[in-house]
Amino acid sequence: MLKIQQKADRGAIMLTVSGRLDAENVAQLCELLDAIPIDKTVALDLQDLVLADRAVVRLLRDFEERKRIVLRNCPSYIRIRMAAEDIQ
Repeated sequence: MLKIQQKADRGAIMLTVSGRLDAENVAQLCELLDAIPIDKTVALDLQDLVLADRAVVRLLRDFEERKRIVLRNCPSYIRIRMAAEDIQ
């Protein structure tokens, strides 16, 4: 189950993601990001994320590289998988 809460935080948009983020529900996150103006800073708080599949890790890495999002409280396993995706 995925839950995303949105709030304003010091001029940025904070999306708090909790639960499982996978191929079945990642569209929900993408729709929220598409609705936010491109000039707004978007922070994704992943403290309560319990699972992210490989496709989601790639997507998060791509969004971060394009400076579309800033990851906060990103679990170490996601950072490790993001680094591994860069190698492959």
